[in-house]
Amino acid sequence: MIRFGWSFFLGWILSSSGMFALFYYWHGIFLNDFIRIQFPISWFIVFAAITYLLLGFGMSVLFDSRLFFKIRSFWIKTLITGLVSGLGLFMAATVVHISLTKDLSANHMLIDLSWQIFEQSMGALLVFASRYLAFILNHEQAE
Repeated sequence: MIRFGWSFFLGWILSSSGMFALFYYWHGIFLNDFIRIQFPISWFIVFAAITYLLLGFGMSVLFDSRLFFKIRSFWIKTLITGLVSGLGLFMAATVVHISLTKDLSANHMLIDLSWQIFEQSMGALLVFASRYLAFILNHEQAE
């Protein structure tokens, strides 16, 4: 059962912010891909921010979903959430051909998939951190 308490919202905002920061670092600074964008950069940043807010929300919901009800390990939930989210985002971007690179090769796609899984796994780790913080605080209050 999904509980929309402070740990849900904290995980949502932390994961969205963290993934957006990684995205900006990877594409904006490390690869310098933003120079290839064909429309105003402000639009791109706003659309990316909305995308990461939706992705962070989805990850927070997935983390607490019935699919994971029987999985007790937070680490396994984190790993699965990152893998599912990373693979899902990669597949969606590939299908609609959202890429900041002109020539897509198999090597490029493998690197992009690996990056997406890493980025979303870091977001899932932040969702986990918020749930773990809530667990610790609730446990301390019970004592």
